[in-house]
Amino acid sequence: MKASIRIIVMIFCFAMTTSCNSENSSMESEIIPPVTNPSLELPTQSKTIKYLALGDSYTIGQSVCETCRFPEQLKKSLKNLNQENNFSLEIIARTGWTTSNLISAIEQQKPVTDFDLVSLLIGVNNQYQGINFNVYEKEFPELVNKSITLAKGDKTRLIVVSIPDYAYTPFGQNYGNPNSISTEIDRYNAFAKSYCQNNGILFIDITDITRKGLSEPKLVANDGLHPSETAYALFVERLLPKAVGILNK
Repeated sequence: MKASIRIIVMIFCFAMTTSCNSENSSMESEIIPPVTNPSLELPTQSKTIKYLALGDSYTIGQSVCETCRFPEQLKKSLKNLNQENNFSLEIIARTGWTTSNLISAIEQQKPVTDFDLVSLLIGVNNQYQGINFNVYEKEFPELVNKSITLAKGDKTRLIVVSIPDYAYTPFGQNYGNPNSISTEIDRYNAFAKSYCQNNGILFIDITDITRKGLSEPKLVANDGLHPSETAYALFVERLLPKAVGILNK
């Protein structure tokens, strides 16, 4: 009889554990620990380290919390490497912006030109809005040059980030032809990567992360389109070592 009771209790405990795990996994937001790497070091700076993030919805973090977007996560991860440092983050980005919109915003806002680190992620809305590709061919290099100017005129302080592929989201699966979307995104990224390589500019590819959005739904925000906090954390895993290298110059 005691053995039977013990078995019943074990079954009940397992059921409760499974239920709790299931409930936790279905939560809309999960706590993402800041990216840390014990092999990375960031010496104490005597001044505030200034980071500028340029882009569109992927930079402003559409549909995720303010501290969930990748520039905020990157700033926090850098801060965690040396708590003595002070960091400032400025973002020039808005959902729906094309290369033309970003150029106009930079010209209007006239940011200072002494940033220690600049990131640039732009182009998805050129593709989404069906703008002729030659506009990107003309304006992407212009944005790169503007970004370099803002980074103390030092091209090694700039990180260009590839365009995510929204075809691998619920929205993308129901919008047009997902295969065509991916092909066009590849074209944009290939141009940007080639331009960066030919001009000695750092290019970080994160597109493959977003292409897991259908097999790993946690990588997609609740709007069914944009990257989630979890996806942005994976972006930062790739960006952090490069950012540290830049700031250690």
